[in-house]
Amino acid sequence: MFLDVAVIYCKAGNGGDGAVAWHREKYVATGGPDGGDGGKGGSIYFQADRSINTLISFRYTQHFKAENGANGSGKNCSGKAGEDLIIKVPCGTIIRDAETNGIIADIFNDGEKVLIFKGGRGGRGNARFATPTHRSPGYSEHGERTETRKIKLELKTIADVGLVGFPNVGKSTLLSVISAARPKIANYHFTTLSPNLGMVESYGDSFVVADIPGLIEGASEGVGLGHSFLRHVERVRLIVHLVDISGAEGRNPVEDYLAIRKELRNYSEDLSELKEIVVANKCDLLYGDESAIAELEKVCGSKVVRISAATTEGVSELKHLMASTLKDIPPVAPLEFIPFEYEEKDKSSFEINVENGVYYVTGGYVEELARRVVLSDGDSFRWFQRCLRDKGIIDALKEAGMQDGDTVSIMDIDFEYYL
Repeated sequence: MFLDVAVIYCKAGNGGDGAVAWHREKYVATGGPDGGDGGKGGSIYFQADRSINTLISFRYTQHFKAENGANGSGKNCSGKAGEDLIIKVPCGTIIRDAETNGIIADIFNDGEKVLIFKGGRGGRGNARFATPTHRSPGYSEHGERTETRKIKLELKTIADVGLVGFPNVGKSTLLSVISAARPKIANYHFTTLSPNLGMVESYGDSFVVADIPGLIEGASEGVGLGHSFLRHVERVRLIVHLVDISGAEGRNPVEDYLAIRKELRNYSEDLSELKEIVVANKCDLLYGDESAIAELEKVCGSKVVRISAATTEGVSELKHLMASTLKDIPPVAPLEFIPFEYEEKDKSSFEINVENGVYYVTGGYVEELARRVVLSDGDSFRWFQRCLRDKGIIDALKEAGMQDGDTVSIMDIDFEYYL
């Protein structure tokens, strides 16, 4: 089963907590603090793997979590860092933020590994807080907690040539003739339900051809299968536009050509400007009447290549033409985009709100302080209060009308203020 869009949830590992510990050794009267730091949380990487050609595995597994860092311990022992998580995806996978649709990364080349979410920092142990004037800190720092992020994976097939055209014009048959690919072939519309890739060789040159599932009129607006697979044409360097020149199904070849050109243009102006080779397929059914080919050449403004994919007539010449045309076109490259970045947590601001006589202090600064200390520890809480004074929060509370005996609430910790 082919799947080219998936939504998953990723969470980097939390940082481990720092330890509160004391050096205890015979004949050492004042060993001092020796609590170690917490380990760094595991990060999440995405890596391109050319052996994968679909996102189907993400249909059954949608939640990915890297390992948390271990807590620190005594004797200045740091906690073990969490193991990184590597998620393998097909080459050509675009990673987007699901909420904003911003592009985070384009995983393009085989083996390319990109860091998407960094693990949380480990908290510092109490040994890191010791100073000449504060030799016995009884508090440590919590590890950084990470957030779960919702992202969207979008696969855009990487190929040199894209075969486009109405359903049943012979794209799959042509791909099976010019390459070792074996797509499903049948005489009914929408036989091909997913893009097929084939490696083609011609006089020592090799290139990748993608059979794009049948486009129809209105595909760029979501009609038929085309809207789901038009994205796979965006990566190609050359378009080979197949037309059923025989009109065996009662359609006009010129109208078919113009309809597909319109859909490509509506979907993306860049697609309509790609180099194009127009191919008249099923020429064996014309029986010498080439008026339809002449009319098609007049509309498209270029010479039309005559082939019959069923009999292989003209196929070798088409392969050579594709190879020679590609030599003058720059190779496929990753998307050019401004990488989406998640906003850094605000760690400096604070806000004071008064409700029912209680003074609530919120904001990035107090949240960061709460992460760094254990508020239930008396020694740690005194240090926390000292930070509030240094930052000017106590003065701001007084300006807001706080009096002795009033209740202050910070990060679910309530205490009464006294000068």
